[in-house]
Amino acid sequence: MKRIINGLMIIVFVSLLAAPGIMAEPWEQSFNLGLNVTQSSYSNSWTGGEEGNVTWAAGADGVFTKQMSPKFKLKNTIKLAFGQTMTQDKETRDWSRPQKSTDKIDLEALGRLTLDAWVDPYVAFRFESQFLDASVDTNKRYINPMLLTESAGIAKTLFKKEKDEILSRLGFAVKENINRGAVSPTDPAKTETISSMDGGLESVSDVKMVLNDKLGYVGKLSLYKAFFFSKKNDFKGTEAEDYWKAVDINWENTVTASISKYIQVTFYTQLLYDKQISKKGRLKETLALGLTYKLL
Repeated sequence: MKRIINGLMIIVFVSLLAAPGIMAEPWEQSFNLGLNVTQSSYSNSWTGGEEGNVTWAAGADGVFTKQMSPKFKLKNTIKLAFGQTMTQDKETRDWSRPQKSTDKIDLEALGRLTLDAWVDPYVAFRFESQFLDASVDTNKRYINPMLLTESAGIAKTLFKKEKDEILSRLGFAVKENINRGAVSPTDPAKTETISSMDGGLESVSDVKMVLNDKLGYVGKLSLYKAFFFSKKNDFKGTEAEDYWKAVDINWENTVTASISKYIQVTFYTQLLYDKQISKKGRLKETLALGLTYKLL
């Protein structure tokens, strides 16, 4: 919690430095809600081995941007998602307990000093977590684990035209991973809070393209190279001793196509690479047709 407060204080402090020139411009804001539901069932006489299932997923995406003063621009981004799947047993026809299929909390505040120079200094704070941590059946935890990222560096708008924008930034980032109620590595019968910290060079590129009034694309590519890791001695002498030095990759792509005012097709892909978790890349793909509602 202390890290969260510190991150917010950084953004507020920079905002106050720019406060004397506050402008009356309104917020540029967008906030969308989405719900996707898929259901299938089979009669007792059905052959082929298929299982009935029900899958639902709800999500919310918001971007709030404002030129707080002639020299300071603030951008807040919200990404929330949660979904579950239930499967019907082929023999008993009973339904399983809901299993989590989608879970995401991603909040970011980005402040840029707009100096009309070739690059703009920036500070940012990012909070990543999930609503429900069900990794241990007997110990379900909420808003866990938590990844806190504080960063500062330089940013440049590579392309800007109406609603289209490509923004890249490069800076130094400090990350803290907090896992509450984790199984103790020394005593499996006990739980404890395990945290680690690392810092290094971070590159983030955000892309937003409105291809036409029905089709849009949003992408985010994050690269991170750690220079130090608080838990490196725990891996000394093992095969994974230098895994923390590898470059981490997080590449997200979302293509949305509006069928009507409230019906939308969404294709989402995410490529992750973190050698400490897996020596192979991890790929997630989601194709969904569902309801969407634009609040703002």
